[in-house]
Amino acid sequence: MSRPSDHVGNTPLLKVEEGIYGKFETYSPSGSVKDRLAKYILDAAENAGQIKAGDTLVEATSGNTGIAFALLAAERGYDMKIVMPCNMSEERKQMMTTLGAELIEVDAGDFDGAIALRDRLAEENGWYNTNQFNNPLNIECHYHTTGEEIVQACRSMNTKPAAFVSGTGTGGTIMGVAAKLRENYPDVKIIAVEPAESPVMSGGEPGLHGIQGIGDGSKFLVDLEEVDEIVVIPTESAKQRARELIKQKGMLVGISSGANVLACEKWASENEFDGVIFTMLCDRGERYLSCI
Repeated sequence: MSRPSDHVGNTPLLKVEEGIYGKFETYSPSGSVKDRLAKYILDAAENAGQIKAGDTLVEATSGNTGIAFALLAAERGYDMKIVMPCNMSEERKQMMTTLGAELIEVDAGDFDGAIALRDRLAEENGWYNTNQFNNPLNIECHYHTTGEEIVQACRSMNTKPAAFVSGTGTGGTIMGVAAKLRENYPDVKIIAVEPAESPVMSGGEPGLHGIQGIGDGSKFLVDLEEVDEIVVIPTESAKQRARELIKQKGMLVGISSGANVLACEKWASENEFDGVIFTMLCDRGERYLSCI
């Protein structure tokens, strides 16, 4: 008999508009792309004998990773502690606690504080730190799963990727996919997306914004040498594009998906390209109903 985590990955590829396709991560068990890294990290830890049912896991998150780990912890018999800034959506918080996780909040936008508290709690209590922001398994996961799925899609569509466009939180998705795509399509362009209100990768200062899941205040796993271009998207523009995707296309996606699609459209309008543009439709829109 299968369990929820057996159905992570191999998500549908949707045509957003001519020349732009998105991996529809809402099909994952908890409804977001973060199921991929949560499963990959826990599988590796279990196979290495580092954790067993009954142990406590701890992670810092803006929400989706916490939801993913909470679901897998419920599935596999772990206790889950989540540290997150208090300004994340109430729906995200409710999903985590409904799945049985304990939520520990820090000041609004304080990802550095959340990470520091996670590390201290893990050390003081002997909890297993899943460490998404600095874990190389995060990149490895998307190299073997998301990136490979896009390569296979290109082959079945008889096309090639002109660009991969992705908002960056931890940086695991964009770095893992970039590595896999460039092995197969060396000319592909890698485009990072960040909030205009927190343009850290562009050399600006971190700031509060509303594109939850990206722009967490640091580059983390992102190697800027592997990024061809950075596109900045204002929060309100991302929200508007997400609402349009929901109402005009029936794609019930979140705010970061709106940012990704806008960045795809911007890049497409400014560049001549051969092939198609791929992006991530990262999560479900229900977790943003109070703020979109």
